[in-house]
Amino acid sequence: MKITIVSGSHRKPSQSMKVAKYIQHDLLDKQLCDEVEILDLSGDFTSWPIPLWDEGIWDGEQHWVDLLTPISKNLASSDAFVIISPEYHGQVPAALKNFFLMWSKGELSHKPAMLVAVSSADGGAYPIAELRMSSYKNNRICYIPEQMIIRNVEAVLNDDPKDNDTSADTYFRGRITFNLTILKEYAVALKQVRDSGVTFNPDYKNGM
Repeated sequence: MKITIVSGSHRKPSQSMKVAKYIQHDLLDKQLCDEVEILDLSGDFTSWPIPLWDEGIWDGEQHWVDLLTPISKNLASSDAFVIISPEYHGQVPAALKNFFLMWSKGELSHKPAMLVAVSSADGGAYPIAELRMSSYKNNRICYIPEQMIIRNVEAVLNDDPKDNDTSADTYFRGRITFNLTILKEYAVALKQVRDSGVTFNPDYKNGM
């Protein structure tokens, strides 16, 4: 089983990437999957170069084909996803919203994903609501009911225990493992749904 983590922060370095690396470690340490990939949407996009969407994707323009084909193959080979979003002005960052515009050929379709919001204070609820409301329509990603809102993120999930608020850190580590265990089981279950062949109909390529 392969799980891909998408770190949606524009910053480099970022607390979102810290959380992504912790989740990667937890997935492998608890043997919840065989492979974990992190896709980093940060900074100047040198590590994950996705320009703003344009309709050249629909027209099959070669530069889009060259750019998106290897990314599409990576996503298509994934069984589940973890989507990490910081909160920028109460919103999901532009790079992460742009990411969801790209995939409508089954790369994410009918695969489970766990949402993780990251806040340096007491926020984090708005990105969860925004992603659940609008980001799944045409790509058909399936968000599981469990989610994480990691508040005061600078004080948890750090490598050095001295940098952590012990009570909060213990809670978040335990809750992350709980959620990831559920994500794994959704991945197993939804593979059967995809394998049934009922999820694709060319008459209904887009969601309603």
